Amino acid sequence: MPILNRAAEMQDEIAEWRRQIHREPELLFAVEKTAAFVAEKLREFGVDEIVTGIGRTGVVGLIRGRGEGRTIGLRADMDALPIEETSGKAWASTVKGKMHACGHDGHTAMLLGAAKYLAETRNFSGNVAVIFQPAEEGGGGGNEMVKDGMMERFGIAEVYGMHNLPGMPVGSFGTRPGPIMAATDEFNIVVKGRGGHAALPHKTVDPIVIGAQVVSALQTIVSRVADPIASLVVSVTKFNAGFAHNVIPEQAQLAGTVRTLSPDMREEAEARIRQICAGLAAAHGAEITVAYHRNYPVTVNHAEETGHAVSVARAIAGEAAVEPSLAPMMGGEDFSYMLEARPGAFVFIGNGDTAGLHHPAYDFNDDIIPHGVTYWVKLAESRLAA
Repeated sequence: MPILNRAAEMQDEIAEWRRQIHREPELLFAVEKTAAFVAEKLREFGVDEIVTGIGRTGVVGLIRGRGEGRTIGLRADMDALPIEETSGKAWASTVKGKMHACGHDGHTAMLLGAAKYLAETRNFSGNVAVIFQPAEEGGGGGNEMVKDGMMERFGIAEVYGMHNLPGMPVGSFGTRPGPIMAATDEFNIVVKGRGGHAALPHKTVDPIVIGAQVVSALQTIVSRVADPIASLVVSVTKFNAGFAHNVIPEQAQLAGTVRTLSPDMREEAEARIRQICAGLAAAHGAEITVAYHRNYPVTVNHAEETGHAVSVARAIAGEAAVEPSLAPMMGGEDFSYMLEARPGAFVFIGNGDTAGLHHPAYDFNDDIIPHGVTYWVKLAESRLAA
């Protein structure tokens, strides 16, 4: 099963859609122009049902096959990032401080290409729901669409996602059953001491010294609490305190992220952060408050659906170009909410030798469009075999 001839024929057209989206990036849920463009294309393709405003600004199109059957969902994300683009491409962002630095423009365009093909051919029984999601980059748009009743409204039985991966060769795919991307939690810590003159430290409770001990102690969660085989990241990424050379401030503020691949480790990490802060507060006579926010859950692929995704990818790319046991990644992905609601699988498609994701010089590789479109089409046709 090589690349579909039709997918190769449509590459330039799909690339132009992608570049149009790239020129006008939009953030989080404010993707009105992109969503309108998607809905317009779906109408042009003759998609049977098009619903906008799901999960605030999401779009779902339903394509009915030649016979009765179940419904599967194919999902792409639409939002960009608050980054100033430096790619120098002719289609670079025209919006200052915003760019498609994660390839969501390409994800949207590839799924539009698949929708066009599936609406033309309808070589399946049942229905394909093409899902265009806002606010993957920190807004939890996937969760909003699930909470808005998308799965029930369209009767979606399975759901699939795909993301480009720089450094993986063009024409390659990778995935794994079980956890594939991490839960992404955030914490904010405030150390309240007693300020004073820097020449009289004995009359103060120095929040900077205590905060530094908090930073060091948090590292022991990974090195001395977690099983060495387990995956855990605890990173302090902000430390703000003080305003003058000769003043010990009243407080220090710390913030960071926790990444885990299992619910048990997620619980343990939060508990240990709170215990460490409480202990250091008692030891120094300070007050330490912890605000812990649970963000995206672990992205967990379902075994059967992942196996089928691997089979489809191998049929397109060849066995050597598909990694079925890809190492989990500690980045987060809100497709996790959809996989909590329905069985399915999340795969990576190679973007070739490009700048990394979230880099200002990144650009989606249009050479991978036929591979991505073919994957979506063959996944839908095989899961809904007539």
